[in-house]
Order: sequence, then C-alpha cells, then structure tokens
Amino acid sequence: MSGTFRSLRSFNFRLWTAGSLVSNVGTWMQRVSQDWLVLTQLTHRDASALGIVMGLQFAPQLLFLPWTGLAADRLNQRKLLMLTQATMGVLALILGVLTITGVVRLWQVYLFAFLSGSAAALDAPVRQTFVAEMVGDEDLSNAVALNSTSFNAARMLGPAVAGFLILKVGIGWAFIFNGLSFAAVLLSMSLFRLSELRASVRANRTTSGFLEGIRYVWSRPDLRVILCMLFLIGTFGLNFPIFISTMAVNVFHSDARAFGLLSSIMAVGSLSGALFGAGRRKPGWASLSLGAFVFGLGCTLGALAPGYWSFAAALAVSGAAALTLINGTNSIMQLSTEPSMRGRVMALRVAVALGGTTIGAPIVGWVANHFGPRWSLGIGAASGFAAALLAVFALFIPNAPPPAKASAL
Repeated sequence: MSGTFRSLRSFNFRLWTAGSLVSNVGTWMQRVSQDWLVLTQLTHRDASALGIVMGLQFAPQLLFLPWTGLAADRLNQRKLLMLTQATMGVLALILGVLTITGVVRLWQVYLFAFLSGSAAALDAPVRQTFVAEMVGDEDLSNAVALNSTSFNAARMLGPAVAGFLILKVGIGWAFIFNGLSFAAVLLSMSLFRLSELRASVRANRTTSGFLEGIRYVWSRPDLRVILCMLFLIGTFGLNFPIFISTMAVNVFHSDARAFGLLSSIMAVGSLSGALFGAGRRKPGWASLSLGAFVFGLGCTLGALAPGYWSFAAALAVSGAAALTLINGTNSIMQLSTEPSMRGRVMALRVAVALGGTTIGAPIVGWVANHFGPRWSLGIGAASGFAAALLAVFALFIPNAPPPAKASAL
C-alpha cells in the first residue's frame, strides 16, 4: 500500500482509524446538538452564550498547558489516551441524561463544556504525538492527514444525523450516542499489537519540563511564526459553530436539519483538504500561505453569500483551506522537533490554536449579536489574510529554513 493511504500498512493505525471514525461521528453529533441546544432552547438565539460555551470548552488548553505536554512526553501514551477517551464518554452520557429528562440548564452546559474540554486538553497533544508511535516518522505526515480525513468523513455524517435526531427524538439522544461511541476507540486500543508500537524517546523527569518547551520554541523563529499564524486563525477564524449557527438561524431561518447539513457540507471541503495533504510528502511555507489566504477568501465569500447554498459552497472552500493549513503545521512542527520535546511543542500548538478560542469566541459571538453574523465572518476573513502575510514574511527570516526541510529530520 503506497501513496495517499500508505500509513494504513500499520495494523495498529488501521484499528485506530476504524475506532476513531465511529467516535468522531459521535463527537460531531454532540457538537452540533450542543450548539442547537444553547442557541434555540436554553437561550433566545444568544450568540454570546454560544461563544461562552466555546470559550469554556477550549480554556483548559491554556489553563493546563504546563502539564498536558509534559504528560505526553513522560507518561504511557496509550494508557493516558484510554483514560481521557473514557472520561469524555462518561461526561457525554451524563449530559445526555440531563437533556433527555428535561432538567438541563445553561450553567450545566457551561460546566460540562469545561470538564470535557479539560479531558480534551490532556488528550490532544498525546493523541497527536501517539501517531508517530503507530507509524513512525517516515509516514507521520501521511498519518496526520489520514487522521483528519477520518475526522472530516465523520464530520459529513455526524451533523446530518444529529439534525435528523433532533427533529425526530430530541437533542439528548445525540449526546447519548456520542458517549457510547467512545467504546469503539477504547476497544481498538485494547486490541493493539504493543510490540509494533515505536516508543518515542521519553523526557527526563529531572528536566525543567514546561519551561524547557517554551525556551525550545522561542529559539526557533520558524516555530514562532507558525504559532502566530495558528493564534490568528484559531482565535478569530475557527469559530464555525458561531458562524454556521447564527447564519442558519438568524439569516437563513433554517431548521435543525438544514443547520446540520451546513456542517456536513463544510466537512466535504475539509475532507478534500485532508486527502490533498495525505498525497503530499513535504508541506512548506507556500502551502501554509496558500491555505491561510484561501481560508480568508472563503470567509469573505461566506460573509457576502446571498443565499443558503452559496454560503454552503463558501464553507466548503474554508474547510479545505483550514485543513491544508492545520495539517501542514502539525506535520511540520512534529517532524522538525526533537522526539523528547514533541509532546510539549504539540501542547503549545494545540493551546495556541484552540486556546485562543477562549478569547475569540466571546468576541465573535458579541459581534454576531450586535452587528450581525456576516460581520463575524469578516473577522474570520481578516485573520486568514493576516496569517497568510505572516507566512510570506517567514521566507525572509534569517536562519529559519523552510518547513519542507523538516522531513529530513
């Protein structure tokens, strides 16, 4: 097996991909259902409340940053992943029961968003660096892209199924399905061939830990630029739950099914971006710059879209561009980083990309409330264009080799 799907030669990675696909369907069902619950049942179309939910969900990426990356570098990654996945599954089941019984309140959604986000903060850097243990550095870039392919294939199905369930049986059952779906990941990981895992070099427990990771990134101009790009896009651009839900409800006056379909259509674009990345071997500054620019262009088209279907097409463009950028930064940062530092570097990457949402989501929600959803999309567009300029600027940084050279490490 070669080319786009070469990472699937690994037995463990095949199991992981199958289990993750099931779980990711549930994850996207919950994300869409949670947005719909907050926007239409627990508030009266309050985008600011939705922004607070997103902020609380991603705040742990920043709050627990000193420990999440260090845990990824020091602890058994497989066992840690099984713990975080099980925790998120239990939280989804509890929220589902509260919703089905009709006792759920907005503060409870806030609480569960923070708790689930805390488990995800520990899960994210481990999950990203664990890919290298399954496939090795040679196929890492391909495996990262195939992970995104699985995630976005589920993204096509999950929101559409969630919209159907909301109309037919209620929001709570989407949460229940998500909770049960984590069993697929846990089962796949329990069946791994442990002898085939490529254990990474673990960090020395006597090192200075998190501060060492900060110093390492600060000494690398190329990594600093990438983190700045991710901060711009993550803080002001990756707020699509707000963009999509407010446009669907307040501009196009859509029902739950049409709302879910928009997320699925965006996933079509994201899936194409992931597959494009899987076929490439060396991401570089050109692909990062292009991805950021097209992301800004897609958000601009979405803000100006006159109707539902033109907005959906703009979402597909934005999704493809976002995945090109995000997957490229993932591969570049892992392949150009010392193995013993990868967990901390990837924790910084996730914290910057997702933790910035803690700042940006409430701002974008406030803009959507007071000036309209189209203006909030304008903020996303500006973040994409600014990130593209940073990537171009990086070409002129002294002693900052193009990321494409990182694959030789």
